[in-house]
Amino acid sequence: MSANCLPKPYHSKLLRGILEFDLISPGDKVLIGLSGGKDSMFLMYALNVIQSYLEIPFTIAAATVDLGFKHPLDVDAIRRYSASLGVEHYLITTRIADIIEERSSRQNPCAVCSYFRRAALNRFASEHGFEVVALAHHKDDAMETFLMNIIYAGKVSTLPWKTHLARTGVTVIRPMMYLTEKDVIKGVRLAQIEPVPSPCPYSANTSRARAKKLILDLSKENRMVRANIAAAMRNGEDVELWPAEKRHYEGQLD
Repeated sequence: MSANCLPKPYHSKLLRGILEFDLISPGDKVLIGLSGGKDSMFLMYALNVIQSYLEIPFTIAAATVDLGFKHPLDVDAIRRYSASLGVEHYLITTRIADIIEERSSRQNPCAVCSYFRRAALNRFASEHGFEVVALAHHKDDAMETFLMNIIYAGKVSTLPWKTHLARTGVTVIRPMMYLTEKDVIKGVRLAQIEPVPSPCPYSANTSRARAKKLILDLSKENRMVRANIAAAMRNGEDVELWPAEKRHYEGQLD
């Protein structure tokens, strides 16, 4: 894969998401959340390619949130790859790792990290004139989030394609959710991208890792599991849920 090329399946899935959910408008300044992992590195590559031929004019830049873990993130490698694509890169320095450590005994470290990392990224975007923040979640992320919300939060919801944040005025988009994780892994290999290792010490045993394993194990028994989960995430006539819980009858049960 050359530095300005996307194979047709990638082109089709990314363009479908962008156009179907109206993710990018003419003149948008898009800030990519660039962690250095395979997903965000591929998103930057893909949007850089799409920007060159999409009839909707938009610009991109990338920002990395340094969480402040003991083992430092290889920011230089991220900057070099951004520069190779001609993408301007920003570094947002934080002490989120300290907050995670303080709360780790009573809160899920991934939830704490996600909240503060997104807040730092969105605030930076708002303060520097970026209307849109692009995140690198893919289809597998959406399916895992769907199961996690049902099992751990008691709600039926998944990752939205597009969310407007009233507080910052920023719109968050996820253009890669028609791509599977396998698609991204193959795309990273074809584009000869070298992801940067994560310094996070909590990544091995998380709720997301357990949801990923559950889907993998069930898929070994039934090859339709992933397709069925993806179908269940869609609104439609097949949705049958209980009505909202009512409280007016409680006194009659004594």
